[in-house]
Amino acid sequence: MDSQITGAAQALARGDPLGALNRVALRDDAQALALRSIAMAQLGDFSRARSLIKNAIRAFGRKEALARARCIVAEAEIALASRDLGWPSRVLDPARKTLEARGDLANAVHAHYLQIRHLLLTGRIDTATTMLTNFDPSALSPALRTIHELVTAGIAMRRLQAKAARAALSRAEVAAQQASIPALEAEVESTLRELNSPAARLIEQSGERLLRLEEIETLFASNAFIVDACRLTVRHGVHAISLAKRPVLFTIVRELAEAWPENVSRDRLIEQAFHIKHADESLRARLRVEIGRLRAALKTLANINATKEGFVLEVNPAQKVLVLAQPVEEKHAAVLALLADGEAWSSSAIALALGTSQRTVQRTLDALLTESKVQSFGRGRARRWVSPPVPEFATTLLLPHSLATD
Repeated sequence: MDSQITGAAQALARGDPLGALNRVALRDDAQALALRSIAMAQLGDFSRARSLIKNAIRAFGRKEALARARCIVAEAEIALASRDLGWPSRVLDPARKTLEARGDLANAVHAHYLQIRHLLLTGRIDTATTMLTNFDPSALSPALRTIHELVTAGIAMRRLQAKAARAALSRAEVAAQQASIPALEAEVESTLRELNSPAARLIEQSGERLLRLEEIETLFASNAFIVDACRLTVRHGVHAISLAKRPVLFTIVRELAEAWPENVSRDRLIEQAFHIKHADESLRARLRVEIGRLRAALKTLANINATKEGFVLEVNPAQKVLVLAQPVEEKHAAVLALLADGEAWSSSAIALALGTSQRTVQRTLDALLTESKVQSFGRGRARRWVSPPVPEFATTLLLPHSLATD
């Protein structure tokens, strides 16, 4: 056994990339290239890490199936850490199966969790949940148990299950301390801060206030009629009606909810829904059509009545009407929320995470760059975008897909 390779691998397992590099920095054999790649990734130099791991895969050759599979897992982890969500994740599953067949169960499980975390970042919560239920974490190493509990907490937070998320993070904290890996401990602390930060803003008759995830969970279990501007839905109890693909209808119902129990004038609704200040008869007719569509969409939860001045929202007298909004609202909030996680994102990764086109994302980023709200580095396909985090807000929970299921 090569003592330098063994020592470097042990240093990386402890979260000591500099110690690993001290042993293999001057070597260019396949094993050393792979370990150097992981060390550079732990140091945050993802571009160099990607280059080194690709060289390692080529150096191992096709006969070294086990080593190549381990390198593919490392490449996937680097892609995930650098928010390269367009990396061909389909090659990760064959690598995982190779690892299982060759008896490397630890790396096989790690590959499985990488797949789940990729699903979480792209908003495919149901699929991630299904994959997670196949594992019993009790037999895993402390490091893998930490990852399991972090993924469990991530799913729970996106499903607005604050108590389950907090319990998972408590278990993750214990496992991370047992693993003694600083990076894992830091990730647990970061997730705890996110859970304890305001995740939404409640708008009601008496004013506005910020809510944490536990308070949102309690609110959704209440008898209130809620217009959720984070997920673009209207809900009452277990019933939820999505208007994510009908922005005009959502704009109208939010205006009515914020004014409740008062009515909203026709001119105000036209201005907000159609972005036209001066209403004419054609716009009034169009508004009547949209009100009719909204009545049909909400018929099981509420009604919309016409008044002399405009329209008013009618709900059960025992209900309160509340609006749940993002803590900080602006035109490009979804993109800023992604970038605020502190990682460097490519425009293609942002497009995948938000379910929109890369061209639309690029236009948004150019506008934010003009306003000095984001920064970029690199060129062409290597260009990455970053933004300072929004202080004291759980920014990743602001995204519509982050609170949705598949």
